[in-house]
Amino acid sequence: MSTKYVLDPADRRRLMASPAGWIACGFGSGFAPKAQGTFGSLAAIVPWLLLRGLSVPAWIAVIVVAFVIGVWACHVAGRILGVDDHRSLVWDEFVGLWITLLPALVAPWWAVILGFALFRLFDVWKPWPIAWFDRRVKGGLGVMLDDVIAGLFAGIVLYLVLLIVR
Repeated sequence: MSTKYVLDPADRRRLMASPAGWIACGFGSGFAPKAQGTFGSLAAIVPWLLLRGLSVPAWIAVIVVAFVIGVWACHVAGRILGVDDHRSLVWDEFVGLWITLLPALVAPWWAVILGFALFRLFDVWKPWPIAWFDRRVKGGLGVMLDDVIAGLFAGIVLYLVLLIVR
């Protein structure tokens, strides 16, 4: 059974044998040896770029569906590992970054880099209420919820920066 930080090859195989594990681990990006959240966030940029042309309402629908799938996938993957919020579970980074980057859909390229940095800052720093939810909500919902809130905070800051520089 895994700890929060160690993922042995048997756990990795069990996760990749399950569609939930495959999704929860960000299609393998969560298997990075260190900085799994950063690698998951970087991997999330690829589908964002591919779908960047979607309208804001379509993006919101994508985010809602990805969130619901993430709650399920992270719950199942957490049960496989015996750890609620293992570092390898990075689907929450995908959804959180996509929320952050909503204002960047019609912004210059540097907004993606700034959005990435802001999201990582809020995800690691966990100011209130992010830390409160992180400590108290468990299971798949707990895995997803703190990153959604971090994404909202980072997205608001990104939006304000874009307003100022325009």
